[in-house]
Amino acid sequence: MLKTLFLQPPTFDGFDGGAGSRYQAKREIKSFWYPTWLAQPAALVEGSRLIDAPPAGIGMEPILEDVKNRDLVIIHTSTPSFSKDVEVAQMIKDVNPNIKIGFVGAKVAVQPEESLLKAPVVDFVARNEFDFTIKEIAEGREFKDVDGISYRNSEGEIINNRDRAMIENMDSLPFVTEVYKRDLNIEDYFIGYLMHPYISIYTGRGCKSRCTFCLWPQTVGGHHYRTRSPQHVAAEIRLAKQYFPQVKEFFFDDDTFTDDLPRAEAIARELGKLGVTWSCNAKANVPRKTLEILKDNGLRLLLVGYESGNQQILHNIKKGMRVEVAREFTKNCHELGIKIHGTFILGLPGETKETIQETINFAKDINPHTLQVSLAAPYPGTALHKQAIENGWFDESHAELIDENGVQMAPLHYPHLSHTEIFNGVEEFYKKFYFRAPKIASIVSEMVRSPQMMKRRLREGVEFFHFLRDRNAA
Repeated sequence: MLKTLFLQPPTFDGFDGGAGSRYQAKREIKSFWYPTWLAQPAALVEGSRLIDAPPAGIGMEPILEDVKNRDLVIIHTSTPSFSKDVEVAQMIKDVNPNIKIGFVGAKVAVQPEESLLKAPVVDFVARNEFDFTIKEIAEGREFKDVDGISYRNSEGEIINNRDRAMIENMDSLPFVTEVYKRDLNIEDYFIGYLMHPYISIYTGRGCKSRCTFCLWPQTVGGHHYRTRSPQHVAAEIRLAKQYFPQVKEFFFDDDTFTDDLPRAEAIARELGKLGVTWSCNAKANVPRKTLEILKDNGLRLLLVGYESGNQQILHNIKKGMRVEVAREFTKNCHELGIKIHGTFILGLPGETKETIQETINFAKDINPHTLQVSLAAPYPGTALHKQAIENGWFDESHAELIDENGVQMAPLHYPHLSHTEIFNGVEEFYKKFYFRAPKIASIVSEMVRSPQMMKRRLREGVEFFHFLRDRNAA
């Protein structure tokens, strides 16, 4: 077995570019998701190590020392961080010229040849789902015999091997919590709307929805929801409780955990037996009966992608959601005591000044506990990216998704709506949602009830002020 390092490299300060991060950018409030997509193959490769540099605050010096005794380095990259990740790869090669370097992630999954051409230092890229691809390479198999990779042969020619079959038996994958315990400090990972410390895992991959902007189902995970059995999930949570008794909450990072309602209910009942608090990603159409079962068995919060309050925009992005259904779902959650972190996106196809105001009013009306407002990001490999180029909404050769500090930019523009108007809409959205008397009163009440919550909200307030200051400076 090759001595293998799995690496999430250092990049912009506060940048969360891991596969668990829905938007690869510096957040309004500093947050870090678990590097689960790296931890999974690391669990398959005996004797490997995982370094997640950004949340741990690790610079290049200890990494360069580590790779002197390695045979293989697997780096997770993304479209925004790609150029910096290539620089890291070159630094690694400079200290160990014999090491093999592979890139994984959505960027190289959809642009394998382009990525290799722009990164001569990289030996291969793994396309799509790459767990067993990396395992075979770590076992010493020749590149020509490994499905799912693109690489350079001895003549420097780029070779695209046949695609690797998607994993159907998800229970065949080992627990990532073994790698978390071995290599990570779980206190380094925090999300503003989750209890700290938390642990995040996947109980399945893929999403049945066809949202045109969503990166992972269109690049790595696919649209077929492949799941672990409820018993397998419960066994990992049981182990995680043993390893990490300090954990306050478990988060299931499946694209849409509620895609399979009977299975979601079955997992909830298993979690209820364990007495844990948990949260998950959900679509805004979960029936009240299912919500009741989830709540009765430890559900605390749902992360819900509303995206827009305008029905036509939801149609444009193939969200498969009706605004009135989302309203009823949210009302049910409020009545049952389930908190919601709502996510919205400005700048999607069909956006106007009027629809931005419509979405802001919708968010104020349904009133999720917390929210996140993002800028529409046309990641390569998505239908939105193709549509934006075809319609002239996006100049691929001159547009960046983030600025030099890692803060998300507004790359899309329309004849009736400029980059600047979309960009400024984010700040307006936050101000109009949070700076209203009922929301301020709710936050203050929450802080008074809990000293821990007061400390968290004060920290978030300072970080959010800094975020707005940096945006305005840009």
